[in-house]
Amino acid sequence: IWMFHVFYAEENVVGNLASMSPSERIKAIQKMPETMKKKREIRNKVLKEITKKSRHDSTQLSCCTQCLQGTVVLFRRFGNSLSEYFHLLQLWHKTLKIIGAEFGTSVLSYFIFLKWLLTFNIFSFLINFSFITIPQFVAAEPNNLSFTGLELFTGAGYFQQTVLYYGFYTNATISKIENGPSYNMQLAYIFTVGIYFITCFLILLFSMAKSFCRNFINPQTYSGNASKLLCTWDFNITNEKAVKLKQKNLSTQIKEYFTEVNQEVLHFSVTERVVRIVIHLVSWVASLGTAVAVCAGVYFLSINNLKLFVKGHKNDLESQAAMLVLPVVASLLNAFIPFFYSWLGHLERFQTPGYQIYVAITRNIILKISVVGILCYYWLNIVAASESQCWETLVGQDIYRLVLVDFIFCLLGSFFGEFLRRIIGTTVCVRLGLPEFDIGRNVLDLIYAQTLTWLGILFSPLLPGIQMISFLIVFYVKKVSLTMNCQPPRQVWRTAQMTTSFMFLLFFPSFLGVLSVIGVTVWRLKPSEECGPFRGLSSMYAAVSEWIKILENYTASKWVVWIYHNLITSELFFFILSVVVLIITYLYWQIIEGRKTMTKLLHKQIIN
Repeated sequence: IWMFHVFYAEENVVGNLASMSPSERIKAIQKMPETMKKKREIRNKVLKEITKKSRHDSTQLSCCTQCLQGTVVLFRRFGNSLSEYFHLLQLWHKTLKIIGAEFGTSVLSYFIFLKWLLTFNIFSFLINFSFITIPQFVAAEPNNLSFTGLELFTGAGYFQQTVLYYGFYTNATISKIENGPSYNMQLAYIFTVGIYFITCFLILLFSMAKSFCRNFINPQTYSGNASKLLCTWDFNITNEKAVKLKQKNLSTQIKEYFTEVNQEVLHFSVTERVVRIVIHLVSWVASLGTAVAVCAGVYFLSINNLKLFVKGHKNDLESQAAMLVLPVVASLLNAFIPFFYSWLGHLERFQTPGYQIYVAITRNIILKISVVGILCYYWLNIVAASESQCWETLVGQDIYRLVLVDFIFCLLGSFFGEFLRRIIGTTVCVRLGLPEFDIGRNVLDLIYAQTLTWLGILFSPLLPGIQMISFLIVFYVKKVSLTMNCQPPRQVWRTAQMTTSFMFLLFFPSFLGVLSVIGVTVWRLKPSEECGPFRGLSSMYAAVSEWIKILENYTASKWVVWIYHNLITSELFFFILSVVVLIITYLYWQIIEGRKTMTKLLHKQIIN
């Protein structure tokens, strides 16, 4: 009798689902508290029931209609199967889950950020390679320079006459067929770079807004902690390893939440407060003074290196190898001074690890952006005015060396900073114990590397491909070093907002600073006379102005000319656009604050 009731109830469920629309049926099956295997069985029975009904009415349907319905059902089944296995195709999906379960969300935020930057550089490389590099292969001349292997470190010699650098690209219109379609390399170069930076700007804004809404505004931020304990478990998980991983992940998240709730507010005497303020002031003076000294040293070293390079033989690999001094010194300073900042942070004794990390990030970003700013001043004001035949290629080589040496020092940092530290902490001085993963220093290394990549895109279009490979290697090296050498944070703490902070730092001052440098290069500086796609022009942007003059002679292109004169070159248009954006941002912020207030009130009512 019990089996009959179960069978009868299931048949009723199948009949009800068969009478629903496809979207309602899918949602109803997803909400069932059953395993995935049971849901598939119910779905297959529903599809069979629908097929029976369709066959019953087949006499009234045409052959084409039956074929169409069969195709729709086939595609729906394929889509359902694909969605079930799509999460398996996500890059490092299981690895990130393991890191989050073992080391918490603070360490996980670094690897999520690294994965996001990797996909960003893949996108950059595909765009530049498709629209700039592939057309240049068609018009490329053979490279007569010999390859010695030293070029892999210096970026000079044989690589000077390859698609790696700006100076190799032609300024001619590429056409392999007479009277056939042509490809204007000047327009392709400047439009590809310009559209790429506009796309980056929009992606960064969207990513920051999405992360901000998810981590700051989402109602689950206020009311999801109880539901995380009571309602988060996925009953479709049946694999034993997946169950244990899910349990560990939830346990870590709940520990982070309770650590934040139970955080003690320390009360200090007047003397202790004065001492703490003095320590903070001294630490900030020491960190800012160090950054100023580093910038002065990098500037004078770059001047001396340029003099050595200009006086020497420009194709001599030994003189080119001497240029490695600048990136090595810059990378040494960027690698060791953050350890000094970490030591200052330990002296200051912040109440929470979050404060210490944010202060370390602020000091490191001041250091690294200051170094990049000094190098940009050196490239745009000194190298561009030097006696070099192709100053753009020289800048591209400098950035290539900086990216390569920074990558090498990043790997060495994992060895000396984590591996040797583990050996010392487990054998020589046991009191030290295992090291913790330095989130602030590692995140700033990523932002610094991405800033160099953005700066070098104009002078070395294939630089994102190099950075893509380096980020891929860094991910696996950091993952192995983390699991073998590091311990979970001693103080468990919640960092849902940290990814948003990383993206903001990447946007400002990194990306906006790069836009300023690229804008000065395109609009103000005179290109080299003997190399590159913009040779012979007063500025890179002059290629667009000349193209617009040509379009004025064609009636079909009048709309492009109108947009150029009335929108792109109009200060009034950009002023109105800025005002509209500010108004929309203000209204959006007000809506966000309203939702945030309502969520807090609702949360209080639920608690009461």
